[in-house]
Parts: sequence; C-alpha cells; structure tokens
Amino acid sequence: MTLPLVVAVTGASGAPYAVRLLELLAAARQPVWLIVTAHGHRLLRTECGIDSAESLRRAVGAAAWDASVTVHDDADRGAAPASGSARTAGMIICPCSMGTLAAIAAGTSRSLVERAADVALKERRPLLLVPRETPLSGIHLENMLRVTRAGATVLPASPGFYHRPATVAALVDFVVARILDQVGIPQSIAAPWGERGEEQGGGPP
Repeated sequence: MTLPLVVAVTGASGAPYAVRLLELLAAARQPVWLIVTAHGHRLLRTECGIDSAESLRRAVGAAAWDASVTVHDDADRGAAPASGSARTAGMIICPCSMGTLAAIAAGTSRSLVERAADVALKERRPLLLVPRETPLSGIHLENMLRVTRAGATVLPASPGFYHRPATVAALVDFVVARILDQVGIPQSIAAPWGERGEEQGGGPP
C-alpha cells in the first residue's frame, strides 16, 4: 500500500508551484492529504485565479484528484495528519511562508499544517519546506537552520537557468522536479544533469 503524502499550501508567493506539484502527484496516483491554509486559498486566487476547492480540483485534473486527493481543514487539529499513529510518506509545504517556518521551528502546532509538520519531525519522516522569500532576514535564516537541524529539508523555490528555460512553466517545472526528487517520486519533467546534452564533468547543484 502506498502511504499518503501530506501536502500543505500556505500564504507565501508561489501558487503555481503548488498547483503543478499537485497535478503531478495526482497524475502519478500518489495518495495526497491536502491542507490549504486561509492565506493559501487567498494565494491561489491571487496568483492562479483558483477561487474554490472545485476550481483547484479542475486545475489539477478532476479524475486524478478524485482518485488521489483527500482534503483536510487546516482548523481541524484532530484530523489524520495530526496523529503520529497515522502513517504517511512525509510532508511537503509548498510554498512555505516565513510565518509557517517560524511556527515549525518553535514547535507551536497552532494549526493542522503546523501540527502535521511537528508530527513529521518527531516521527523522523521526510519534511520538505519550500520557502519563497527575498531578501532573507537573520531570523529567517536562523529558523531555516533550526528546522534543518531538527530533520527537515529546506528547498528554496530558486529555479535554475542552465537548462535555458523559455517559459514560466519551465521555471516552475525545474523547482517541482527537485521537490519530487527529494521525496522519491519518479518524474520526467526535468532530466538529471548529463542527460540534457550538456557537457559532462560536473554540473550545477
């Protein structure tokens, strides 16, 4: 049985990353427990024109969504993602706001997203945080270091350019491919270095 992957969408800019990630996970029939915060819903509306759960379902792909995605309310701290006994494959927060990052670093667990992240850390499950913020303050950097030391992976939404992207979608795919690679989900949207026709002998990270 394939364990579910908890995916959270918070209020940091980067809604296209979240939508594309959900699209690929659903297409792969990876079970997803989805949590979208109030600010995450606002972000989806502002950046992608997605103004409801139904419009998000259509954007991801209705048939794949119905087969793979279970939605949980961020206010429901008694939902399955809040329990360590509910086995999961880990958690991705994409995008991850600095407020969410700070709450995870402090272990406050005020919402389902924060509690689910706390569970991932205490159960030693993968926790991948995808922040999109610039510039970064000392507080941001200290919080990133703190969660990294606790076992999380911080993967900033920083697309590369060595593959010569020609569209915004290609930049989005670059980041989403790295996310999928980190959690062990097979992907074909971005080939590894050395399989794109670049010169051999080392490449960008």
